Amino acid sequence: MDKAQFLKNDLVTLISGIPADHQPAWGKMNLQQMTEHIAREGFGWASGKIVHTRVLTPDEHLPQVRAFLVSEKQFRENTENKLMPAEPIPVQHADMPAALEALQQEIDHFFAVYAADPGKTLLNPFFGELDYDLWIQLLHKHASHHLKQFGVTA
Repeated sequence: MDKAQFLKNDLVTLISGIPADHQPAWGKMNLQQMTEHIAREGFGWASGKIVHTRVLTPDEHLPQVRAFLVSEKQFRENTENKLMPAEPIPVQHADMPAALEALQQEIDHFFAVYAADPGKTLLNPFFGELDYDLWIQLLHKHASHHLKQFGVTA
């Protein structure tokens, strides 16, 4: 499967097929919060809209977390993100259609950023400096994790 094409063409469609009131198998985010999270902490980080200036992972652990990143292993249920509050961030958009539209805009922006500068790298606070291919790997892994949370297999 081409992960970039999946992110570009299938992710929003799959999320839009999940009933808005569907309860997650784990975690505290509802569907709209999850959608906005993928847009913000996924594509917003990957495109450089949200800039990180340091890596939180200790240097001695970076080889291990990067090996996980390039593997096909999935994030565990309830994987902690030290940069997110204990309770989900309130929704920013009026409804799911608006959240999905914003997600698609973030996806399109990400691809435009790397089309304009294919050699670009950006700092991820957990995995270090990532290029386009590594961001695609992480974004796909992240999206698959949250789709699974809502009962959808990517």
